[in-house]
Amino acid sequence: MTFSEENYLKAIYHLTVVSDSGVSTNAIAEMMETKASSVTDMLKKLSEKDLVNYKKYQGVSLTDQGKLAAKMIVRKHRLWEVFLVEKLDFSWDEVHDIAEQLEHIKSEKLINKLDNFLGNPTEDPHGDPIPNAAGQILKTEKQLLSELSENQIGICVGVKDTSPEFLKYLDKQGIALGSKIEILNQESFDLSFKIIVDGKELTISNKIASNLFVKLN
Repeated sequence: MTFSEENYLKAIYHLTVVSDSGVSTNAIAEMMETKASSVTDMLKKLSEKDLVNYKKYQGVSLTDQGKLAAKMIVRKHRLWEVFLVEKLDFSWDEVHDIAEQLEHIKSEKLINKLDNFLGNPTEDPHGDPIPNAAGQILKTEKQLLSELSENQIGICVGVKDTSPEFLKYLDKQGIALGSKIEILNQESFDLSFKIIVDGKELTISNKIASNLFVKLN
């Protein structure tokens, strides 16, 4: 596959995760920042390679072959993110763009050795699951912080928004994976939350709370 074909497969995979029905060409075009006509041309190519199921006006889905290929791209991306953070001391807001380039390396042997070298991690630095060599994903129970009620306590296990701006904001507030977060109360006016993070009291917006995944403690 070309880099472009791999990027499309990965985009369809990510969109499929949040949608049970077929993915629209417009949704793909928005994610890929391109025209719908360009998406249609690419979908025809991927369909010919038996990587997607595509019928005009009926949405797109990945075939079993396409789903496994997409998971392998995601696997490489997230393993490289772990490597960059744990072994090269990059911060979690710096690694996405670099991993976007490294994910296209073809050597399966290299990726499997990288996986073993890192101790076979199951999550990347943002808390997203890493598929194993067979494409299997370890599921973890999690919910958004905004769904918690007063006095509930959760451990931060991931972020919904992985943009550098959001991650830098979390760094400033001292919120990271593993942080213990207790809900003190929610303001009825703007739905903001007063919380305690590892013993420190903070006020965060509902938008922030809606982008933090936690596991109930």
